[in-house]
Amino acid sequence: MLRAAFAATSGATDLLGTDAGYSRAAVLVVVYGNPPTIIMTLKPPYLRVHAGEISFPGGSVESSDTDMLHTALRETREEIGLHLGRDVVVGSLNAVTTQSTEFVIMPFVAIVDDIPDLRPNREVERILRIPLAELLDTMAADTDPQHNAVMGMYTFRHENNIVWGATARILKQIRDMLSAPRRAGPVIYGDGGPKGHLED
Repeated sequence: MLRAAFAATSGATDLLGTDAGYSRAAVLVVVYGNPPTIIMTLKPPYLRVHAGEISFPGGSVESSDTDMLHTALRETREEIGLHLGRDVVVGSLNAVTTQSTEFVIMPFVAIVDDIPDLRPNREVERILRIPLAELLDTMAADTDPQHNAVMGMYTFRHENNIVWGATARILKQIRDMLSAPRRAGPVIYGDGGPKGHLED
């Protein structure tokens, strides 16, 4: 069911266009196990930006990357020590943007049976294995005035941590997609709404 919902879409390995002034980045949503569990990371408090925030493994496009899927897989390997190939990537979601750091981010989705022991690098405080359904059930409107509120802002909660911004907008796309009626053939899912932000 998850594989069908995350059916690969055409043009999934790159952005067709990038907003002027925005840098490109990619993240990987890794889903595994039964019940489905996702991998997320808690950023350490000493980072210059996004300190202490929960996000998906990923990062900026480098000149040596062949496309944005390459970026997502490379950054996942570097940040949490998880080596995945393109064959386990089943699709992508709509790109989201950050405001304060001005990134446009392409989220890719990988589904695997199991995850080995992982090793975080210095950019990751903790690796989180979170039951997907439980996390999606915590969705609420983001009413924090410090989050530069724009239309379509949401929060999710894991333990004592709040997930918000662009990461929450990615989770909102997943929630909408999994609750949508099943359709025949590949479908591009996502809210397609106004720009959000990651952990501004």
